[in-house]
Amino acid sequence: MRTKPTLKDYLHLHFIVLIWGFTAILGLLISVSSLPLVMYRTLLATLGLGALLLLQKKSFAVPTADRFKLLGTGVIIAVHWVAFFGAARIANASVCLAGMATCSLWTSLLEPLVVRRRIQTLEVGLGLVIIAGLYMIFRFEFDKALGLSVAIFSAMLAAVFSIINSQFTHRYPAQIITFYEMGGAFLGSLLGLGLYLGLSNEPMAIIPAPNDWIWIVILALVCTVYAYAASVKLMRKFTAFAINLTVNLEPVYGILLAYLVFGESERMTTGFYAGTLVILLAVLAYPVLSRHFNKVIVE
Repeated sequence: MRTKPTLKDYLHLHFIVLIWGFTAILGLLISVSSLPLVMYRTLLATLGLGALLLLQKKSFAVPTADRFKLLGTGVIIAVHWVAFFGAARIANASVCLAGMATCSLWTSLLEPLVVRRRIQTLEVGLGLVIIAGLYMIFRFEFDKALGLSVAIFSAMLAAVFSIINSQFTHRYPAQIITFYEMGGAFLGSLLGLGLYLGLSNEPMAIIPAPNDWIWIVILALVCTVYAYAASVKLMRKFTAFAINLTVNLEPVYGILLAYLVFGESERMTTGFYAGTLVILLAVLAYPVLSRHFNKVIVE
């Protein structure tokens, strides 16, 4: 049974989203291509989590069927991250993060199909508000449409694995879930890299520069092991939709961080910021409207 989130849980969730807002910036600071970047990230994350579980003397035991499901979910996560970093490089960090704001809309459409509950009018309504904000961004940043489209695809995959995880989080510890999913993501990205090298003649930056390893370690241990495991644990208190709606703040945090790091190259049009503001308002409105809707239903 899901327990009620506290103020501390909300603040913890927002801190995690702030960390995720920094991942697109890290992706631009690292010189290797998106696919090998995901491979290195997930390899270090798997090894880090494995070492932590061994030190804590925790069991890795998971039924075979669920183990394969978790590994398969990891493959989805790998594709999500490749698309995420790819979107940042096709457009820029700000556009990539704005596209990720559609995650809650995807969740509102997909979660009822998976958990077999009724579609919530509030969730769909807020999702449509987010689409309106996204339209404003598309309208004023049309030259970055490809990068934004790739980011939207990445957001759809994020919604899929968040919904899957919401089913596992009440059955297994967050660190075990994350360990197997990071392992699946590593295997998926390793296989993808092998297929790319075997079938494509296009060059790809595979070997990290010495300075890249600092950012890769931060990406793997802070943005992945800590943030991802903590978010899975929070799913015991929040619905997948509530988590993904809060994740819509990722572009807000990320855009501010990107401007601080990259300066004028991240400056966008007024329409972009207006669309992002619409998304922010939808996020802030959800807790208030949700309580109001629940009160009306109870009464």
